[in-house]
Amino acid sequence: MLPGFLKQLNTPEGYGKDQLLSNGTKMEFHKIYPLDLSFSNPAEVPEKTKSSKYYKDLTAGFDIKSVAEQVTKDYGKIDYFVHSVANGPEVTKPLLETSRAGYLAASSASAYSLVSAVQEFGPIMNPGGAVLSISYIATEKVVPGYGGGMSSAKAQLESDTRTLAFEAGRAYGVRVNSISAGPLKSRAASAIGRGLGSEKVHIDFTIDYMKANAPLSDTDLYAEDVGTSALGLLAPHISRAVTGTVLHVDNGMHIMGISLDSKAFDDSPTFKAFRAKKTPASDWTHP
Repeated sequence: MLPGFLKQLNTPEGYGKDQLLSNGTKMEFHKIYPLDLSFSNPAEVPEKTKSSKYYKDLTAGFDIKSVAEQVTKDYGKIDYFVHSVANGPEVTKPLLETSRAGYLAASSASAYSLVSAVQEFGPIMNPGGAVLSISYIATEKVVPGYGGGMSSAKAQLESDTRTLAFEAGRAYGVRVNSISAGPLKSRAASAIGRGLGSEKVHIDFTIDYMKANAPLSDTDLYAEDVGTSALGLLAPHISRAVTGTVLHVDNGMHIMGISLDSKAFDDSPTFKAFRAKKTPASDWTHP
């Protein structure tokens, strides 16, 4: 993936409008480190992985410990670490059909990777710095189709967020938080349920469900909504005293206990009235 990313990044057009900052200038990357969060240190990397087409041309270590050492050498201290990674090789399988290997792989890549990252990057973070991860509502509610142990892995991630907030706060003066993001049609999310005979994939149905049932029913959810919320949790002048929290950015979907669009309530006057109410339009427009 990295060679393809760099190849496109280094073209004159780059990533087009997706690479533009709010002031119209192009976002530049000072340095990009290949990092595979599945491996905590060089000893954990199998020879098969080292010789694969994705890694064989890398000249520096790509495990967490090696990258932390490279960052320390290049920059000394850092202020932020954003953990935005998840992988479940059996995510399309129900939990009842998930193998032990698939379950543990999801936990390793999606949850323990945060623990390992804080172990290595915590010591090189400035006091007042922040670690941020990305979670999902499947930690709290059942989301059919989000399988392979991924709901369990995200639950681990949120639990570890609280414990790490205490331990890293005492050890390094660093805050640790998480954002539980609503359904966004990212490339990773779009891969779940692809090729199962429907034009729509799992994330499309989830977005439709949110729009039908969330308190902010007619409000589209954008990556910028998650990004600006993340900025608030990272910036010390905004959230200096906030740590160990999971912030839901999902149009309020997480508070709902009953589906407004359930056919079971078709004849309910109360539900008919709520279905007719739409979220008033906002003056805010998406860039």
